[in-house]
Amino acid sequence: MSKGARRSQTPSSPFSLTERLFASADDRKASKAIDNGIVRLEERLVSETAFHDGMAEVSARYLLDAGGKRIRPILAFLTAQLGDGVTDDVVTAATSIELIHLASLYHDDVMDEAEQRRGVPTAHTVWSNSIAILTGDLLFARASKLLSILGERAIRLQADTFERLCLGQLHETVGPRPGEDEIEHYLRVLADKTGSLIAASAQLGVLVSNAPEAYQQAVFDFGEKVGIAFQLIDDVIDLAPPSDKTGKTAGTDIRAGVVTLPLLYLRRDAPTDPQAAELLRRLDPDTIAATPAAEVDALIAELRAHPVTLETTAEAHRWAADAVSALDPLPEGTVKKALMRFAETMVERSA
Repeated sequence: MSKGARRSQTPSSPFSLTERLFASADDRKASKAIDNGIVRLEERLVSETAFHDGMAEVSARYLLDAGGKRIRPILAFLTAQLGDGVTDDVVTAATSIELIHLASLYHDDVMDEAEQRRGVPTAHTVWSNSIAILTGDLLFARASKLLSILGERAIRLQADTFERLCLGQLHETVGPRPGEDEIEHYLRVLADKTGSLIAASAQLGVLVSNAPEAYQQAVFDFGEKVGIAFQLIDDVIDLAPPSDKTGKTAGTDIRAGVVTLPLLYLRRDAPTDPQAAELLRRLDPDTIAATPAAEVDALIAELRAHPVTLETTAEAHRWAADAVSALDPLPEGTVKKALMRFAETMVERSA
């Protein structure tokens, strides 16, 4: 499964995130602007997924109707507070970004042969691979039309992001080159497949709101690093035991043979650590496939308790701390505080 678009088992509300970002009364004005922006965003997403063709409209709205955290638009609305605020252009940019994200989910699920996304069967299992791929292409087209309204710089940023998304998927598919460090390769894939779009969201908020240009690189770097931290925490969350909140099976990625950072740390340690080598052997996909479910559950629990999982959590927090450090050029105030909370929220989540 692609690292750039982790399968979510349960829909979530974007408003719960904004409540955590704005904790004090002094911040409520910015919070209200973002909440209002989310309402307008949802309206635009519905209108931008309308097609004259009935099949196209049904498939395009399929994942939209399943919900989502709207992390990327929220970040654009937040950084826009450094400029003119959540203007019509900022809502347009955020809508485009979310459409790009949705489009990537359709494509990723086909490549990963995923069966579920946001608590519903994936589009390609409902219709076909071809329908899912074409739906993603339609959403990419709509996103491009929207950004064309905002000028050349926005279009160029989108093109650069598309390129990184494709390269990230390519590098993930091909794997590391001979002699290339697996962990460095993995982190680079995360930067391209997840970090690039979150970074573009943050930068567009500054660009389209007419905020000082000097802030663009800072929020871009912040977004990329937060994206990496986000995915690393997903590696840990994947190992969490089932709960009523998530309804997920522990170790979904491991069972599917997906490489995650705890697994890469085991590979790193295996040559000098017999226990790591033995655990790694038992986590081999072919071995898991022939192992009774109850024993696999115990194996996932063993990995969850292993030091490599704690090390993965620490690595996620390190990337989040680096993201916060990237904010140094920004002025002190509500936006900077909220971005710092944003980073903290991304690595403290449990789903």
